[in-house]
Formats: sequence, C-alpha cells, structure tokens
Amino acid sequence: MSSAGPARHLIARRVAAVTVSLVLAGGAAACGPKDGADKAGSGDKPGAAGGAPQKGGTLTVLNSEPQSDFDPARLYTSGGGNVPSLVFRTLTTRNREDGAAGTKVVPDLATDTGKPNADATEWTYTLKDGLKYEDGSPITSADIKYGIERSFAAELSGGAPYLRDWLVGGESYEGPYKDGGKGLDSILVPDPKTIVFKLRKPEGEFPFVATQTQFAPVPRGKDTGVKYEEHPFSSGPYKVVKNDNDGEHLTLERNEHWDEKTDEERKAYPDKIDVRSGLDAAVINQRLTTSSGPDAAAVTTDTNLGPAELAQIGDNKELAGRVGTGHFGYINYLAFNPKVAPFDNPKVRQAISHAINRTSVINAAGGSALAEPATTFLPEREAFGFTPYDHFPAGKTGDPAKAKQLLAEAGFPDGLTVTLTHSTAQNRQTSPEVATAVQQALAAAGITVKLEGLENNAFNEKRWDAKNTPGFFLSRWGADWPSGGPFLAPIFDGRQIVANGSNYNHAQLNDPAVNSEIDEIAKLTDLAAAGKRWGALDKKIGEQALDVPLFHPVYKRLVGKDIKNVVISDWTGVLDISQVSVK
Repeated sequence: MSSAGPARHLIARRVAAVTVSLVLAGGAAACGPKDGADKAGSGDKPGAAGGAPQKGGTLTVLNSEPQSDFDPARLYTSGGGNVPSLVFRTLTTRNREDGAAGTKVVPDLATDTGKPNADATEWTYTLKDGLKYEDGSPITSADIKYGIERSFAAELSGGAPYLRDWLVGGESYEGPYKDGGKGLDSILVPDPKTIVFKLRKPEGEFPFVATQTQFAPVPRGKDTGVKYEEHPFSSGPYKVVKNDNDGEHLTLERNEHWDEKTDEERKAYPDKIDVRSGLDAAVINQRLTTSSGPDAAAVTTDTNLGPAELAQIGDNKELAGRVGTGHFGYINYLAFNPKVAPFDNPKVRQAISHAINRTSVINAAGGSALAEPATTFLPEREAFGFTPYDHFPAGKTGDPAKAKQLLAEAGFPDGLTVTLTHSTAQNRQTSPEVATAVQQALAAAGITVKLEGLENNAFNEKRWDAKNTPGFFLSRWGADWPSGGPFLAPIFDGRQIVANGSNYNHAQLNDPAVNSEIDEIAKLTDLAAAGKRWGALDKKIGEQALDVPLFHPVYKRLVGKDIKNVVISDWTGVLDISQVSVK
C-alpha cells in the first residue's frame, strides 16, 4: 500500500462502492460486495438452470446503481470490475474461479503477471500475440501507456490513485492533454509488445494494481476525452452499442474481433448484455424471484437480499437454489480515537472489547446469514493473511464481569458514560440498529452509551476528519484487492495520517515499527510470504485495542431461473458476469 498522500483518497470512494458492489467493485474494486471456507468460498452456489453452459441469448442485468463514468480512466475497479471487465481488458485480471482460487492474479493482455527487478521497483510486461480492438486493429503497449496517462487528467478523475503515488513523477503529472506529447517518463514502451513501469519505491503487489481499468488500452486516435465513455473502444469480448443516461441503460454486443484463444478468463456466453439500472432494490429482487419473460435470464451485480427477503424465501427450495453466497474482504468495527478521553486509557478500550455482544450485533446486521463474527481486523481468508487471534475474549454474548474489572482498574469503578457516533443510513453496518446493539451490550458492563446519529455524508466527513474524529464510532473498511496491505496500511500507517483532508488512520497511530514492517512487506513479490507477515502485523496491532472487530458481511444474491454457470470468488464476493450463460 501507499505511504503517500494521493492514495489516501481511495477509501471514501471504496466505502461507498462496497455497499453497492465490488468495484462495480462493489467490490473497488472499487474496490465492493465484496467479492468461504468451502470451495465456493462463498458458501452456496446457485443451481439455477441445469445443463452445460452454451453460447447465445441475451443476459439482462438489473441494478440499483447506474454504470456511470464508463471510461477506464474514471472507473474505480479491482480485478477489472464486473460489467467493465466485459469491455476493458487489462494487463492482469482476477482468476475467474469460485472461492479462494478466485483471489489469484492471472495474466490478461500480458503473457504473465509481470517480471519485477530485484527490489520490485521496476515491473516489465509483454503483451500476448493476436490482441485486437473492436475494429480489428492491433492492441499495442503504447495504447496501454496512453490509457494510463489519460487517467492522470483532471477531467477524467475518479479512478484508483495508486499510480499517481507509485510511479516516478506521477505525483506531478497532469495527463496527456497538458504534457505536449511528452508522456510519463516512468512508463516505457521499447517496442509494441513491451511495457515497463518504474516505481519510486518497492511494490510487490503491483500485479494487483495492474488489474484496474486504468491499465486498459486506449488508442490515442480514438480518444474523445470526456465523451469517450459514450463509446469506449473495446478490447474485451463485448462492445458498447448503447449508453443512455450516463450508464443507466447499457447495451453490449459481441466484439467479433475478440479472440477467446487470447483470453482464458472470460467465457462470454451470451450474445447480448442488457444492463438496466436505477431500479429499487425491492423491485430487482421481486423481478428475479418471479423470473418471468426476460427476467428469467437476469442477474444483479449490486443488489443483495435482505433479512425479510431471505425469510420469504424460507423453505422454497427452488428459490433457495437460486441464491448465491459470497464473501469479500470487508470488516465492520468499532473505532477508537485515543486522543479523546476516556479512550486514551487502554484499559477502557479493553473493557469495551470484552463487553461487546457479537450475537446481538450480528442480529442487528441482519442475522447470521448476512454477517459473520470477527475478532480480527483482517477477513478470515488466506489471501488476506488471516491469522486467528482474540486478545480480549467476549464470547458470543460479551463478558461484562471482565469489562467491569478493567473499568475499575482504569479508575472507573462506578462505570462511565461515553458517546457512540453512527450513521442514520439504514445500511445495517454503521446504522442505528447496530449502534443500539452496542449500547445495550455496554450497559450490562456499567457503561452508559449516548448515541450520536448523523446523516451519512456528515457521518463520513466527521469520522475521517483528523481534527474532529469522534472518540468512539462505528466504521467499516473494504480492501481494493485480496491482500492484507489494502487493509492495514491505510488504517495503521502513521505516514498516511492526513491533518487536512480524509484521514483513515482513526487512531492516528504512528508507530515506527509498524511503518517499517509495512515497507518491508511491500518489498515482497512472494504473496504467500507477504500474507503471513500481514497476518502477524494484524495480530500485533490488535494488542493495542485500537478497534473492536465486529463482523464481516456476507452477500446473498438471487439469479433468474434460466441462469447457468454461476461463479463467485473471494475477490469480488459476487457473481462474475463474465462466466454466466443463459438457458
């Protein structure tokens, strides 16, 4: 993860995207649901229509959020996104398989996931043979370089900020519309099939970043600036033939020049993809439930089932067989600001940790079908470096006796009164229901909790403001790719504390040992080795009781009755649209 300024801005978008879908993300991913312990890593896999997947037909996508800013420079995605990944190929992409296997980075336009130099400050990629755009013209390394450079233009902002932070000279580059044709010196294209990136610091996880849509090729001669989103030039299996109302209605048809021999990841079964957005979540789920007409061959990439809808499905085996379950790298937690009393006292933070009733919190979050208890900051997935720990055991329903003992040791034998800040948005994550569950659990330990509910924008502004961060608040975090880095670095790297702007290091922790370990892990290109160290770092930081992990969300989504080949990875936690076929 980055240790400099621009990368800090990823999370505000990330958090918003997560509740909608992984990166479109949401996933982002952006970073959203984010994309198991079992093979599906996601639990259940919808049976839906039987038989082997076949090519043909029209797939309908019913979404709440429009696929706006359909320009690879402006999209905040991880793994190439979901719908965007049908049009934009990138140097690398996510492995399109169920569960844990889906957290792997694999080649896309490139022949491999990249060749680093000795200290991972330089990465070289070679393009595959036979890559073509929708008009049959060849895709070149210069097109990828240009596509990245245009993402630096102010008028095309919105994408992931890593390259601005990581590339040599990236922090001051303003894009190709202002550079007089000079380009960015830290991206070299010695020939039409080779591209080299020069970084200002070691980044062993660069292959993850190369999955983001900023790495999609854009031929300079086809660039129409802010209008490019209306007809982006396809490098994927589908091309855009209609884009109405800024992504509210997208129609994709086959790109006849896409060659499946160059693309091992996308199946591209349907002949046509019809994406309709701006729909109410209840309407989407009702249409998928009924599955009449075109809705029988429909899916959603951003709408979950809620507790009431799951209850209605109940023992209906046909409907239950069409529900997919997914997990994404995401944590909901209680955050402390140790600069605010009484949270400057570690024993107070420990007392609250012991007092929490995770059963009631999970019930408030929608029940065990939609949330899993957490005692670690990192998700319970190997790719993130998960290392089990529970430094302040609360059991399933809290340990008020232990909490009272710690409060007495902290100088509060008669208890204390604190304020918990939360959002008024009905999201079952930072919402009143969860805040009330925390309030009730702490009351049993002699802690009176006053609730401060803020409108969602005001809530986000306050919790990310270093000067005005509340002492105690509900929070959440989603990673931009399946690794411990995008979890721990933004939250606990002291060099990412922002005095004026969005600050995600809620505890304002600036521990030289933590900062140094983050840098050392970033040098590793062995992702398995890096994962073990991320897990060890999570466990070490957890000893300070700077937060109380509450739960990891679970995503439940319905598909139409004629949908086949549902794949749900632990990268996105949601159905991979590139794998779906229709009956």
